[in-house]
Amino acid sequence: MGYVRPVNSNSVNPAHPASPAAQASPVDDAGHVILLTTSHRVAPGLLSWTAWRALRDADEVLCADAAHPQLPYVREAGVDVKQAAPTAEELVRACAGGRTVLVIATADGDRPLTDGLARLAGTGRVAMPDLELLPGSYDLPGARLLDLVQVMDRIRAECPWLSRQTHEGLAKYAIEEAYELVEAIEDGERTELREELGDVLLQVVFHARIAEEDPDEPFSVDDVAAAIVDKLIHRHPHVFGDDTAATPEEVKEHWLRTKAEEKRRTSVTEGIPLGQPGLALAAKLASRVRTAGLDVPLPQGEGVGYALLAMAVRAESEGVDPEAALRAAARAYRDAVRAAEA
Repeated sequence: MGYVRPVNSNSVNPAHPASPAAQASPVDDAGHVILLTTSHRVAPGLLSWTAWRALRDADEVLCADAAHPQLPYVREAGVDVKQAAPTAEELVRACAGGRTVLVIATADGDRPLTDGLARLAGTGRVAMPDLELLPGSYDLPGARLLDLVQVMDRIRAECPWLSRQTHEGLAKYAIEEAYELVEAIEDGERTELREELGDVLLQVVFHARIAEEDPDEPFSVDDVAAAIVDKLIHRHPHVFGDDTAATPEEVKEHWLRTKAEEKRRTSVTEGIPLGQPGLALAAKLASRVRTAGLDVPLPQGEGVGYALLAMAVRAESEGVDPEAALRAAARAYRDAVRAAEA
């Protein structure tokens, strides 16, 4: 927000000439208030050049919070910061004579002060200083993830239930949350999708927090994030390197090639989790076989299992996810059951 100059009784109005008293105290002499806001999710001291310049140029710098994370860095830069929580009236008086007073906003936003300034401006009886809201730092995309990590740290330390959980004990919840996410996607419910994504993210952060406590091989959520960043960059040389890819097929080729170089597997079946649902397992095996260009005949046998295997392999070859297709059919069956019960 730039300068805001509210209309007040001392403003010059051509239709109503100002009184001699008003002319003696023009609005320009009312000064300037700067409310400097910062984000606690950005490292203290990382302020914009505009913010640093305002801090240095102000006639007076105030902050009500003695523990504000920016204060040590601002003072180290040679800025004199006074701990004070002025009222709106006191702040207006401090600006008299054309002075600039900068207020470093506290975490709660100094609501009483801003409300008081708005109230004074609304009376029209006070020569108000120019009011400026100056963001000194902004949240970067993903900044709220820092809040999640901090909350998880505290819960892990203080919650009687969460503090005792292990990777093994939480494994079933990861599976449940993944299925609930898939259901939200299939339902097309945006609110549920956001919630379920959060639940899946919670599982990742929770497991990473537990992993920090391992006595032999500890790692943190930062290590998890760093590993996936490195993987993404390495597997997208057409984005971060000199390779080119103009089609989804070429992108997939890059991915499979770099993945094979990383894993150095001796079989195309390595890395396929056998615990996944049967149709998904069959489709994944068929995908690996087809991508590798292998000619592997389907095993012959009697019973529903072999018939389902053949159908899953055929679906995969036609670009259909057999697991998703069966779920869609099952949902239609569920709706038919509900209709019959009505």
